Amino acid sequence: MILNTALVVLTDLAAQVLGNKLFRQHFHLLLSAALVFGPALSLWVSHHSIFAKRSHFLYRLFLRSGWGWTCVFVGSFIFLLSYSIRRSLLLSFRHLSRLAVAGGLWLCFCKLLDLLENTTGSCYEPLPAGPEVTDGQPMLVLKEGESKFECLKAGMVWRGYEVSEDVFLLCLCCLLLAEETAVFGPYLSLGGISDAPLRILFLFCVLLLGLWIFLLLCLLAYFPQFPTQLLGGALGCLSWRGLYQGWYRMGPSWYCPGRPGQGLLNIKTRNTEEEDALNHNHYN
Repeated sequence: MILNTALVVLTDLAAQVLGNKLFRQHFHLLLSAALVFGPALSLWVSHHSIFAKRSHFLYRLFLRSGWGWTCVFVGSFIFLLSYSIRRSLLLSFRHLSRLAVAGGLWLCFCKLLDLLENTTGSCYEPLPAGPEVTDGQPMLVLKEGESKFECLKAGMVWRGYEVSEDVFLLCLCCLLLAEETAVFGPYLSLGGISDAPLRILFLFCVLLLGLWIFLLLCLLAYFPQFPTQLLGGALGCLSWRGLYQGWYRMGPSWYCPGRPGQGLLNIKTRNTEEEDALNHNHYN
């Protein structure tokens, strides 16, 4: 009984925050501010911290498979919420298709960024430590005619024009989580049925959002790479704006999955005018 009460209180509070109009309108600005000023945190953090090592289990367990974790929790939440309201597999799959679109976009951009690094990069062979070392860094000798795969396989260094894929993924996942979970607040305010499994899934999504924000700040503070991280974050924000603020606003059709909650937030507990007003406020 106590655990159930705590679950209801926590999820209600989180739903109010994520469903708040000010939060939805300014969350991307908070991420943008973190990207611009986050590297300044490197002046205050300790580089002997456990988070200053790329081998930390949080990076290995979550960062390398960030899209998979996002799909598992957000996809489960979307499916359970939509199916519990409408009992329609077709409608549930239509809402789930937003994850497929975002995943396809992420894969395409990763391929393009990898191609960019390959075409603009060169291979360098580090010289052994000796009098050539400058500022603690070994001197690099250019090796002509090497591909990136051959270069890295030979233990040499590849230098090209990079855009941080980790920051790109984290920004896209944060914005996607904020958009998809924002419907839970209006859903509860309309008197929607919210049993324990749905609330637990929503809470996991909120915790995952907090984890992605934490890992983003860790990358900016412990591994600052300006402007590659800024470009990665900008690409993530542009992807979100093109999908959720552009394409999905066209309404559900055979070529558009529609916005989060569209076709769901009209539970018959109030009159139609109130429902339409709530939907309008949620999406604008």
